[in-house]
This record gives sequence, structure tokens and C-alpha cells, in this order.
Amino acid sequence: MTARRIVSIWLPHFAIQRWRRRHYGAKATAETEPIVLARPGTHGPVIHDMNAAAAALGIGRGARVTDTRTLVPDLRVEDAEERLDTADLARLSHWCQRWCPWTRTDGVDGLMLDTTGADHLWGGEAAIIADMRRAFRDAGLSTRIAIAPTVGSAWALARYGRAHVHVCTPDTLATDLGKLPVAALRLDGNTVLLLERLGFRTVDRLADVPRAALARRFRHGTPLPGNPMARLDQAMGRTTEPLVATALTVPLRSLRTLAEPITEIDSLALMLDHLMADLAGQMEDRNIGTRRLRFTGYRVDGGVSAIEVATSRPSRDPVHLARLFENKMETLDPGFGFEAMTLDVLDGQDLAMAQPDLGGETDNGVALARLVDRLIARLGRQSVLRPMGRGSHIPERAEAMVPADRNLAAMTAEAEAAPDDTPAPARPLRLLPRPEEVQVLHAIPDGPPARFIWRRQTHRIVRSGGPERIAPEWWREKSVVRLRDYYNVEDSSGRRYWIYREGLAGDGRGGNPHWFLHGLDA
Repeated sequence: MTARRIVSIWLPHFAIQRWRRRHYGAKATAETEPIVLARPGTHGPVIHDMNAAAAALGIGRGARVTDTRTLVPDLRVEDAEERLDTADLARLSHWCQRWCPWTRTDGVDGLMLDTTGADHLWGGEAAIIADMRRAFRDAGLSTRIAIAPTVGSAWALARYGRAHVHVCTPDTLATDLGKLPVAALRLDGNTVLLLERLGFRTVDRLADVPRAALARRFRHGTPLPGNPMARLDQAMGRTTEPLVATALTVPLRSLRTLAEPITEIDSLALMLDHLMADLAGQMEDRNIGTRRLRFTGYRVDGGVSAIEVATSRPSRDPVHLARLFENKMETLDPGFGFEAMTLDVLDGQDLAMAQPDLGGETDNGVALARLVDRLIARLGRQSVLRPMGRGSHIPERAEAMVPADRNLAAMTAEAEAAPDDTPAPARPLRLLPRPEEVQVLHAIPDGPPARFIWRRQTHRIVRSGGPERIAPEWWREKSVVRLRDYYNVEDSSGRRYWIYREGLAGDGRGGNPHWFLHGLDA
């Protein structure tokens, strides 16, 4: 019987390396600036991962960001992208099926593979591990790899072994695990602390203790992270620990092969209708909708031509989805003709059944979503924008223009929610992209403006309201940034403007206050 072989691949810097790849691309180089990724903690943000420059300064995971910034003032802090990391790790798990069929994710920074009986296809264990290291290195990921007879021993040696690659056999299992710390048994922090206080700092010291003595301290039925006896038995292979592979979802696809090649747009549209009806049935069976579709034609000369469309919310309406392709059909290049056509779901999401109301409508947001989809299909995603609120009280940062299909479902829910009774501050109809400096005449230093000059024209103020004081965001900006006092003013011609004074006389943050025009109502 073939001995069981488990490979544990630990990616110790997965979060920071994936963050660098997303923001700087495949040609990203090592940064000299210390950068850390932060995630929410019990008492404020804590460090989730860091680059080599930050690690060289002694910065460690779990430290509070505020404490670390005290020691390293020029530290660059970015938000950890844990959701994206989880999705990337899941994709890596499927990608690892090139080496064996049984793979799964291991926590937030590891992978588990059952290579039993598969290593000979690669020329042996040394060859398959070398190929793994090369593939991950080409992907820009650092690895520590261990292959052992059990899941627990492979996990322990990958994370606590001295070498970056460790090959453990059944004969060397006890020796290889013996010198590792008890934390290598996948125990929780409290159990590790208790064992260390009792003098059991390594696995071999724990293994030498009579089981009856451990049983009195750790009763049968204790959860695995707190049960050193059960974890030791798993690591040594005394009890079986199965490796349950992650289920691979088969992508949805509709395929049609043709007896005769086609080149006409009308024929392509008819083929799309057939494929769409078939694909809509498959999505209904799985109770999902799609956010992205790809229509692909395979030419008789071996070439491929494809077009894609996207939706603002999941949909499986064949009529709506087919209409999104109308303006893109002419971009397909049939060459000497297509002999096969496919329609693929690129982004499937859950889509529950909706109960129509008495008027036959199912959701008020559906009509808006379909309108946005058709405009984007005709004009392009960057040409159909909508304002989206941001977490800032500074006017120019309070909202940004984003593609209209982004978070459309959340926008619809907010619009249908109960109105907020809190009165909103008065804002102009038009906000300038950047405040423009003006020259202002006022009666007293901190008083309202009486006249201002903007773009070489003098405006005499006949009415004014305010001020509305807006303080700087101290957690984002430097301490020298000055506060603003906003005024709603009307000139003698009836035009209304929104101007503000930046700073106060004698505030210690610069010279005399400056005036800016930020918005207008005409």
C-alpha cells in the first residue's frame, strides 16, 4: 500500500505580496519604504502583514498601528485586503490541481495537497517540490514547503521547520517533530501558554509524558485546538485526519457546433439567442445569475474572436442579456467563418427567486439596473458615472464619481430606505473641481466678506449667511492644515456663491487667512 504523502505550502508573506501585485503589477520591485497592512483590531487597527523594509525595523504582526507609528513616524499604512486575499488563495488552491487532484486552502496563508501516488508523474518527490517552488516563485510568492505522512506533521514542518523545504518520511517523523515547539501542534494560544508553564516547550517533551497524566488535565472531548493529546495523535498518524479537497465548481457554458461556417451578423445574433436560452436554463437550475458574459466564436482557421458584456447586478434574463451584445456584434472577426460558438458565465452569483407584486413588477431596482447596463454597453463603463459618498466631511472629498454599475444594488437599497430627518447642510448646485483663490474685502479680520474679486471681476456682496466651520481631518492631514469658515453669499446681480476663509488670524498655522471660491448656484 502506498504511504500517504501530504504537502503543506505556507505563504508567509501572501497578503503583502498580493497587495503589491495588485497595486504595482507583475514588475513590482522591493520597496525601500516601510509598508504595513492593517486590519481592524479590538483596540484599533493592528498590523496584518508588512514588507521586508518594515520587518527589518522589528515590526511584527499583531502590533497596534498607533504604537508602531510612534516608533516609526514615516511608516506607510495601507488597508489589508483580506476579502481579495481569500479569493486569491481559493484560486491558487484550484491552480495547484496541476500537481494532484486533492487540494484545499489552509487558513488564510496556506495550501494543503495530497500528492499520494502523484509524485511519480513528475519524476519523484524532489522534482514535484522543485516544480512547486519554481511556479510560486514565478508568481511572485515566497513559500515554505514540507511533505510528510500526515496533515499535522506537514503543517508543523512547513511553519516551524528550519529549512524552506522539508521532506519527512514515516521513519523520521518522530525525530523531525520532536524538536519543534508545542505551538507546531496547531494548539490555541492559551493551551500553548499552559504547556510552556508546565515545562513542555517541545513536542518530544510532551510526547514523553504518560497519557494518563495528560488525560487528567485535558479531558476527552476537549475541542481540538485545546487538546494536545488529540493533536499529537493526528501529527504522529495514530488517528486519521482526512484532507477534504475544495469542491471545484464547473463553470457554466453553452456550446453549439455548426455544420457550415457562418459569417453574417444576423446568423451570429440567432446563434446567440439559442445559446442564451440554453445558458439561462442552466443558471435557473443552479439558482444563480451572471455579472459577466463572454460570447466566443471559433474560426475554421483556428483563430478565436470574443466579446464580453457586464451587468450592474446579477441577472439571468435572456432578452436583457442578449440586448447587451447588440452594439458589439460587429467587432467579432469571423475571418472565413465560425464553426463553433460558446457563451460562458464569467462571474456567477446567487440570485434568489423574486415574487412579483399585483402589478407584475418584481423589483423597482431591476429597471434602473437594465438601463445602466444598456448605457454602459453602448457608451462604455467610464462614460456612465454616478456620485458615491465617501467617508469625509471635507466637501471635495465627500463624494466621488464612480462607474454607475458599481454597488448599484446598495445604492437602490439606500434610495428606498426611510428618509433621514437630520437636516443636511446647504450646499451649492455646482462644486468646482478645485477651490479657486479670490481676493476679499471684509470689515473685520474674522467677519463676513463684503466684496470679492474672482477671475478679474469684482462682486459686491449684498447678502451672506454663515459661517459654517469645517475642521481639517487630523487623522489624515498634517497638523499645519487650517480650518475653513464657509459663507453662502449673493452679489448685487443676484448670483450666489459658496466661498470660505482658510485659517484664522493668529492661529499659528501660517500667515494671513486666504479666501477661496468653492461653489456657485448659477
